[in-house]
Amino acid sequence: MMLRLDHVQLAIPKGAEDRCRPFYVGLLGMAEVPKPPALAARGGLWLESGPVRIHLGVEEDFRPARKAHPAIAVADLDALARTLSEAGHEPAWDGAIPEVRRFYVQDPVGNRIEFMEATGTGAP
Repeated sequence: MMLRLDHVQLAIPKGAEDRCRPFYVGLLGMAEVPKPPALAARGGLWLESGPVRIHLGVEEDFRPARKAHPAIAVADLDALARTLSEAGHEPAWDGAIPEVRRFYVQDPVGNRIEFMEATGTGAP
């Protein structure tokens, strides 16, 4: 039986850690956590905010995830949209799911990320 989702891993190109930190740590407010020494040598970043964990792993033949993506529920979707927009990460709003407000953005290396906020009783 599954207990919970521990983390989501997204790929980044080699050497992209410094491009990703301002987005994940600065804009999204995630904390960078130390990787175990055996994994730190591979590069990448481990990030968390409360129960949300994202691992950015280096992939030699990197291609951004343009369809597959994490969906992260947030408390104030409009404030996050403004913050991201002001930083040049323009939200692409999508109203396809009733009772859920959501938008997509691309991280600095082109990976798709969804942010969502429930607006009704049947939503996440």
